[in-house]
Amino acid sequence: MRETPEDLKQLQALLDASLSRSTSHLRSIINSERTLTAEQLTQVLTGMRTLALSTVTAKGEPRISGVDGHFLHGMWHFGTAREAAKARHLAARPAASAAHMRGEDLGVFTHGTVEILNPQDGEPAADWPELLAYLKDFYGEDAFDWDNEVVFYRLRPHWMTVFAPDLAKLTAVPRS
Repeated sequence: MRETPEDLKQLQALLDASLSRSTSHLRSIINSERTLTAEQLTQVLTGMRTLALSTVTAKGEPRISGVDGHFLHGMWHFGTAREAAKARHLAARPAASAAHMRGEDLGVFTHGTVEILNPQDGEPAADWPELLAYLKDFYGEDAFDWDNEVVFYRLRPHWMTVFAPDLAKLTAVPRS
């Protein structure tokens, strides 16, 4: 867990506001008994989590693909090859949606806007050195040409909700 108390406060406010302005149908599925707090969520989403990422083509057609998601400071971070179609989509249309699901035990659904953390031309995000150190530690120092091969994003959420009917299932230690 890398979240500060302020990160947790902002994430909890986002989760509460998102659910409160959701449809009655969604609130009948996700309610106070079948969701997680910000602190619980950050404890569950450690390491790499596969995301289904949705972008939009120039013709307005939706596209979905998988990315390695890292939930840091209450937001999803992910990368892709600089020449990938999703990189072109996000450069032109930075709105994106992401979903992380574990069967029927967990669903984290996020809508927001991406920001490029390590642009090829221009200044990187202020926290890029910290994030790059985390990513190099996770993937390995030599996994990529970090300056030229990959582009990393932060999905700044304007809506996020969590379906989790049983926290114990998410935090249980697997038996060997």
